[in-house]
Amino acid sequence: MMTVKEVSKITGISIRTLHYYDAIGLLFPTEKNEAGYRFYDNKALETLQQILFFREFDIPLKEIKEIIKNSSLDKNQILKMQKKMLIAKKRRIEKLIFHIDSILKGKNVMNFEVFNKTEIEEMFQMMFDRMPHKIRQIAIAEFGSIEKWKSHYIEVVSSEDMQKRYTKVVEWYGGKEAFLNSKPLSKEVAESYKKREEIILYKLVDKRDCDINSFEVKEIVGEYAFVMKQLCQIKQEQRLMMGLAQYYRNQKIIPMIDKKYGTGAAEYFAQVIEVFYKNS
Repeated sequence: MMTVKEVSKITGISIRTLHYYDAIGLLFPTEKNEAGYRFYDNKALETLQQILFFREFDIPLKEIKEIIKNSSLDKNQILKMQKKMLIAKKRRIEKLIFHIDSILKGKNVMNFEVFNKTEIEEMFQMMFDRMPHKIRQIAIAEFGSIEKWKSHYIEVVSSEDMQKRYTKVVEWYGGKEAFLNSKPLSKEVAESYKKREEIILYKLVDKRDCDINSFEVKEIVGEYAFVMKQLCQIKQEQRLMMGLAQYYRNQKIIPMIDKKYGTGAAEYFAQVIEVFYKNS
């Protein structure tokens, strides 16, 4: 058994961090004595090692906790996952070193491309196929056609800034092939946005007693607009949001919305969206 101070010394992790990991349920000490001192056995140290591997990729502690606590994953599976991530990171670093050497020799410029045009087109199609119907129709109306929407999506994802962002995501998945095969732009992603949308709508309902022009209400509507803009990868979300306002006034939709969020909620959502953009 090792004390928290000894664990801190051999791992380089501060005592405060180890206490925090205990507090959030990420890494519990093996035992605590009556004085409150923490002690860790070899199994706990193995878990800490796994945590530190994942932290190398900037993965949020919440996600690490879900992986570590996943009973369907054994130690070897986690190690294999981490190995793939490390190999992908190694390849990326080697590629960057190669480009830097080329620049120093005056032979080349930096290239941050992660996905080529064909792969981006496939990503768009996956997103399109799994996107909720109402969002898909509003996005098509925003761009005028599916082809124009697709063209904009390809332009955005092809940009150097977006390619740099995808670099980190690809590392987490253990390589580009694993990322594409996992279908990140899938039904699960759509469900994630749906859950976030629900949270926002419940926050709006809680503000029904506030002035519709108040900062509190506008802030939530702005958050709603940002989420929809992210989901559809569009430049201007006003038309999309105004389409949502009309959606909330659909006679077939009103009963469903009011049942979930309270009587009059559908009309309230439509009003706050319209007021937000009328004043913008």
